[in-house]
Order: sequence, then C-alpha cells, then structure tokens
Amino acid sequence: MTVQERAAAAVRSAEPRLLELSHAIHGFAELAFEEHRSAAVLCEELRGAGFSVETGVAGLPTAFVGTYGTGDFTVGVCLEYDALPGIGHACGHNIIATAGLGAVLGLAEVADELGLTVKAIGTPAEEHGGGKVLMLEAGAFDDLTVSLMIHPGPLDAHPAVSGSQGVCRYSATFTGRAAHAAAAPTQGVNAGDAAVVAQVALGLLRQQLPATARIASFVREGGEATNIIPARTVVDFEVREFDIAELRTLDERVRRCFEAGALATGCELVIEETEPEYAPLVHDPRLAEAYARAAEACGRELAGEKGLSGGSTDMGNVSQHLPALHPIVAVRGTEHPPHTEGFAADALSPAADEAVRDGALSMAVAVIAVAADAEQRAALLAEQAERPGYAARMAERHGGSAQDAAVRA
Repeated sequence: MTVQERAAAAVRSAEPRLLELSHAIHGFAELAFEEHRSAAVLCEELRGAGFSVETGVAGLPTAFVGTYGTGDFTVGVCLEYDALPGIGHACGHNIIATAGLGAVLGLAEVADELGLTVKAIGTPAEEHGGGKVLMLEAGAFDDLTVSLMIHPGPLDAHPAVSGSQGVCRYSATFTGRAAHAAAAPTQGVNAGDAAVVAQVALGLLRQQLPATARIASFVREGGEATNIIPARTVVDFEVREFDIAELRTLDERVRRCFEAGALATGCELVIEETEPEYAPLVHDPRLAEAYARAAEACGRELAGEKGLSGGSTDMGNVSQHLPALHPIVAVRGTEHPPHTEGFAADALSPAADEAVRDGALSMAVAVIAVAADAEQRAALLAEQAERPGYAARMAERHGGSAQDAAVRA
C-alpha cells in the first residue's frame, strides 16, 4: 500500500473507537477550562497508541500535547473539546476532537517513513477563554512546521472561500454615585444612563461601519431597584472584523462610544479585556489545496463560491504565527447553524459520525501530500527555521524582550 493508503487504513481501523469517543465527549458537554473528562479520555487513547503525552501544558489543567515520531517535519493537529453554556456541543467540538485524534493516528502509522513528528495538541476553551492563545504564549506551537484542524458546519467549503473574523472582548464599567431616585435625584450620578448613552452611540455607529464589521453588547450589571440611581453599571461588548488593521480601527471607535457615555453623565469609566484577542483566520494555500483534493476524494463536494465566513476562533492566532488550516467539514443534511440546539443534536447524528471519519482522513492525507512533496516540504521547513518563537515575535511587535512579552502574557 502507498503511505496514503496505510494512513487511511489506520483511520478506518480506529473509526469505531473514534465514534465512541465522539459520543462520549458530546455527553460530557464540559465548559471552558473544565473539560477534565474529555481531555482524560483523549490522552488515554493517545497513550494506548504509543504517543508520549504531556498534560497541564501552559499551566492549563485540561491542555495537553501527545507526541509520536522524531522527524524534522512537525505537524500539530488541534483538538478542541469545550462545549457551550446551556446548549452543550452546539459547535460540534466532539467532532473536532475525534477527527483530530483520527488524523494523528493515521499520520503516526507513516511517521517514520515520511520523517514526521506528529503532535495532538489538546486546546481547551476555544468558545471563551482563548486556550490556543495561552498555549501560543507559552511556546506550545513554536516547534511546529504546520498546524491544522477541522470544524463542522452546514456545508463543505473550500478553505479558499471560508474564513473567520478577529474578535476583541471587553467589559466597560461605569461608576457614578447612588442616590434616592425620588427624594434626592440631583445628588446622583447615573451609571445606568451612561450605559444607555453608550449603547445608543453604538447603534448610530453601525450605519458607518463596513458590512464585514460586527458589534455586540449586553448590560451585565445595571442597577438593583427603581428607586435607587445606579452607582455601577457593567456592559460587556465585543468587536469583530476580518482584517486586523480594520479591527484596530473599529476597536477605537467603539471605545469612544463608551467614553461618550462617561462624558455625558459624569461617570468614571474603566474598560478591561475579558478574553484574549482572537485574530482573523488565514489559511495556508498549500495545505488548503491538499485538503481540498483529499476531501473531494472522500466524496465531499466543496463549495467554491460560498463559504462559511464569520464567527471567530483562536485558531486565527495560530494561523497568524505559522502555516495553518481550519476547513469546514459538513454535517450533511443539517438544517441548523452552529450554536443552536438543533446543531447540538445533529453533532450526535450519523452525519456527524461521517464528518469525524472524513475529516480525519482528509487531514491525514493532506498532510502526507504536503510532507511528501519535496519542494513544498523544503519551503515549509525553511519558513519554520526562520520563524521566531511566538514570545519573541510579540516582543518585536510591541517592543521589549521576549522575557518582557512573556511577563505581559
């Protein structure tokens, strides 16, 4: 058999166990940084397949790296396994985790022949918390040549026509002065009014924004009683854009809306980042083409004009640092978009099981195609040799030393 056939055979041999694990993780439905059972069953499976496994990576109890092989071409396949509050695996991370597991099992079968080091990178808290960002800052991706994962959705899309937005998330806290709303309203400084002014300003700003921009907010704390002028109001908000420069501009304009609320009411304002920034996603064209061919060989018809664009992922940060891929694999027949109760149910369906198998096969075959191509392999290894570590790159971008960047992180 060819190396592709041997890898595919390994994936198919593991398929019953992969589906069993997919269903188990779907049932666990563990939230960000609490995915203890999900991480444990994946680590156990990797150890059983001969991988050395390091847990607690980057100081995160549910992060891990499983390693197989010693080749110079190092591929990192990301496994996600966190669920959403209230609606469980409505983003299908059980599919992501087990398709990634299947891919590394297939690649381990041919690692020695192809000169591969295969890494299964368990990345917690993608939905909220930025697990990959924290792992990047700790250097967990620095020794990779390429990194990839798949994500389930309603259609199979060519990576060239799919992407995701960068996102910044914050809390804005207005502090005023409490007073009796009937007996002494003139003595109060109304933090609730500050939030209203800010939200009105956000609504007016939307008319001037490009169609690719997104703003969302909600009042997390807004007062306790009608007869008390609120002294404190907290508004959580986020901004999204596909282009990093545009994201920075949007971020500044949105902040001014909150500053307007403080100025109009006399409140003090503190804006704090609530999660790490997610960068826009960039697909490596070599991996994208190899994946497209592999997915089509699995019987997947890839949409070439209309992809699934929007949303955000911390895989975007990985893709800004090294060649990466994050394609969409369809849960065929679903009528529900991700982040809905309907999609959570579909993530446990026979179509979801097919996505696990085809996603694993497509990733493994795509990596083999790139690693076995002498020209592409040499180019990717040369890029890796020239690429500074993540902390050093951030220090260069912001000024200071790599040690300073690590302290800031």
